[in-house]
Amino acid sequence: MKVSSVAPQFVDRIPKTLEDGVLYISEKYSTAAHNCCCGCKGKVVTPLKEGRWLLKRNKGRVSLVPSIGNWSLACQSHYWIENNSVRWATRFTHSQIEANRTHDRKVLEAAHVERRMKERTLWQRIVDWIKSWF
Repeated sequence: MKVSSVAPQFVDRIPKTLEDGVLYISEKYSTAAHNCCCGCKGKVVTPLKEGRWLLKRNKGRVSLVPSIGNWSLACQSHYWIENNSVRWATRFTHSQIEANRTHDRKVLEAAHVERRMKERTLWQRIVDWIKSWF
């Protein structure tokens, strides 16, 4: 049976067995997980980091951005979690799913590049700057 809302539950670790209608959130491990909202029992894991998903909190309610596209599950359901409510999105065609995956890979790679640049030490940045002259 389809789920129309989720109850956020903040946990240290994501449990092995998930209850329908519960969004488990581990801030320690920057991960959220839930059973697919279509009722198929597929486990949906959403890493909470740049280039993946962002968890928004508002007065005890949570939202995940962007949408959840379960392209690897048989159901291929697609929905948004906004303020604890599940809002169903349109089904994607195979070509839309592939375009979405390509876009996601580019966004993730850009986030990795940005993170790596921020992690570089001052000396590494100076060496890069000198190398750029040659």
